[in-house]
Amino acid sequence: MFLTGFADEAGAAIETQIAATKLLNWKYIESRTIDGKNLGTLTDAEFDEFAEKLDQAGIRINCYGSFVANWSRDPRSDEDFEASRKELLTALPRMAKLGTKLIRGMSFKVPADVQPDSPELESVIFRKVNELVKICEGSGVIYGHENCMNYGGMSYVHTLRLLDNVKSPNFRLVFDTGNPVFTFRRLGTPPYPLQSAWEFYKQVREFIEYVHIKDGTSVVNAEGNVQTTFTFAGDGCGDVRPIIKDLLATGYDGGFSIEPHLATIFHEKDDLSDDAVKAQRKFETYVEYGRKFEKLLRECNWPSWY
Repeated sequence: MFLTGFADEAGAAIETQIAATKLLNWKYIESRTIDGKNLGTLTDAEFDEFAEKLDQAGIRINCYGSFVANWSRDPRSDEDFEASRKELLTALPRMAKLGTKLIRGMSFKVPADVQPDSPELESVIFRKVNELVKICEGSGVIYGHENCMNYGGMSYVHTLRLLDNVKSPNFRLVFDTGNPVFTFRRLGTPPYPLQSAWEFYKQVREFIEYVHIKDGTSVVNAEGNVQTTFTFAGDGCGDVRPIIKDLLATGYDGGFSIEPHLATIFHEKDDLSDDAVKAQRKFETYVEYGRKFEKLLRECNWPSWY
């Protein structure tokens, strides 16, 4: 088992991400963006510099938190699919150089103008996700599907349906504890309730490769929109404690990756017009989240040898 996180929430520059990771005494980063780019969009020279800085710091990238088939990409759009395919084909050789064997991917956005459970739409989604997974399979990389604002994230039933239709040992799940907190449970007829992280987790546990740690509370306003406040892990409605306890009790040996999404915590006398102050507080908030999560893990019987 190991700890890692979306260190771009500590700062945009790789130097800042490395500094936060080392301050936590962790060895891994889940790489999402580096100064607004990612493993699929860095130039060759930028990637070489990125890899060199990681090597010098003794930090590794355990997972590429990609934008492949994510919640902004329409499954019906050939242009969106090609963007995902291009990102994947660019990133995979770079992942090989970094020794990274896991990529976070999704199953496309949920279109607002068509019934997402329609057989026609599902057929398109399954076909395109299958193609992306096959590309990963050819490189020995696991395509970890995240239960986010995508087809598979609509409910545990949709994730299981995806697993039934994407048959590959390289297709596994990245379970995010916080995403159910603000996502409607799209089963039955509307109005839909918000999801239960515990229910979702219990139904898909055997397929989980990796875990994102996020937490928060949500309310649905009079217009039917979800308003979310993100919290430290364990302080919200993401069932973080029972999920971790159950994972540890059932032999989970993978990574826990923090994705705080927490608003930056400022001090009373901070000058909020000072960019350096804002950057420092952002960095400190990420580190504080990591330390509080370590404390939560110890409370959940995290192995004493860690």
